[in-house]
Amino acid sequence: MLTLWDLIDPLLSRLVPAPKPKLKPNAIAPIARAAIAIAPARPAPRSRQPHISPRRGKSPPPTDGSMEAKYDAVAKQLLDEHRIRVRKWRKSMSGIAWFVTYQDGTRVNLIEAPRPRGPMSAAIFLHEIGHHAIGFNVYKPRCLEEYHAWRWSLEAMERHGLNITDAVRLRMHRSLWYGVQKAQRRGIKKIPVELEPFLEKPNFARRRTAQT
Repeated sequence: MLTLWDLIDPLLSRLVPAPKPKLKPNAIAPIARAAIAIAPARPAPRSRQPHISPRRGKSPPPTDGSMEAKYDAVAKQLLDEHRIRVRKWRKSMSGIAWFVTYQDGTRVNLIEAPRPRGPMSAAIFLHEIGHHAIGFNVYKPRCLEEYHAWRWSLEAMERHGLNITDAVRLRMHRSLWYGVQKAQRRGIKKIPVELEPFLEKPNFARRRTAQT
């Protein structure tokens, strides 16, 4: 005769799963061990190099021994030396030099001039540098300051081995002659001794010959 326990025991054996066999510490199943041995090692990631795209627009400044490189080197040296910022590179053979002083006492030296690419443009560029080098309102009248700025320009060209052509000397004479004439129209009583050689009108025919 069956008892109540005989009926319940088979049901309990179905509901409660049999305990899994315990593995020894560090034991690895044979299939897992084979997978570890066969799997190829993953290559180490390569260090990613930054992509440098080719430079567009203007070509970099020349670094060879050309005259263009020499003009660039002289311009950079003197701009850095006198702490001058070029506000604008002019296409014409003209220039201007000035400075701005802010309320906190900061002074910014500025020029506009042609980029030095030849004797004439270099002379005009250095003339504007010369105004900052000699100082503003140090020499009076104004035409005397122009004389010393031109003198500084030509001396800088000689110092750096830049060619001083007859056209450059004629441009200096023409500029100072114009300055003296302007001072005389304004009623200057005595022309400074340095400017006496520029009382004579420059020979413009010589300039036309030099350009041909």
